[in-house]
Amino acid sequence: MATSRAGSRAACRQVAAWMDDLLRVAEVEDYPFALNGLQVDGRREVARIGAATDACRATIDLAVEAGCDLLLVHHGLFWGGLRPFVGPLYERFRRLVESGMGLYSAHLPLDLHPRIGNNALLAAEFALEGVERFGSFKGNEGIGVIGTVDASRAEIATRAEAVCGQSPVVIAGGPERASRLAILSGGGGSQIEAAAAAGADTFLTGEGSHHTYHEALELGINVIYAGHYATETLGVRALARRAAGHFGAEHLFFDVPTGL
Repeated sequence: MATSRAGSRAACRQVAAWMDDLLRVAEVEDYPFALNGLQVDGRREVARIGAATDACRATIDLAVEAGCDLLLVHHGLFWGGLRPFVGPLYERFRRLVESGMGLYSAHLPLDLHPRIGNNALLAAEFALEGVERFGSFKGNEGIGVIGTVDASRAEIATRAEAVCGQSPVVIAGGPERASRLAILSGGGGSQIEAAAAAGADTFLTGEGSHHTYHEALELGINVIYAGHYATETLGVRALARRAAGHFGAEHLFFDVPTGL
């Protein structure tokens, strides 16, 4: 729901530049085609900001119908690299251009942010203490977070379901009672070894490959897969709230869960 009243108006590019600075977009390495930042320019001044995890036709339609001037997403339009504007990609782009709504995407810069990033916000939800960074990815050191916790494996799984909104997959490879919990949103299954090396006995992430079941057991670490989508809703919500507050706009979140 909207949480702030509209005040002075800013252009789409002005809002995007402010978010680029906040998230250090120019400094954070990412996938070659993530294209963090403003992906589609908006024609209107920004009075209403929408947020969603994915730039798909469903979220774009919801944002257009709600009268948003700018849509913030975690997963943008261009993951496949250079390709023709045909089929679903064309329909997404056409809808954006015809509506005049802008699209801003922030992937790893949003995961990594120390205050409004997915990992930092998840750490707060699990009340981690003494939070530190661990792991590396795409040249970014400290891609995940790790901290002290005093909870059973079952309690962490129950909390994950409450926070993320879906029943997690639990690989019981570690102790029944956890003392060090590592967190990495999204597709962090490749970081199980890094989490174990950092001293975690339990690792919460979104998803991972089949072979990670055996890897977890052999490393002696619990792994909780809470859903790729489900672990990556907090950051865009927080970004929209922060931007709306700064520019005197309204903000909304469009929840289109994938269950994955």
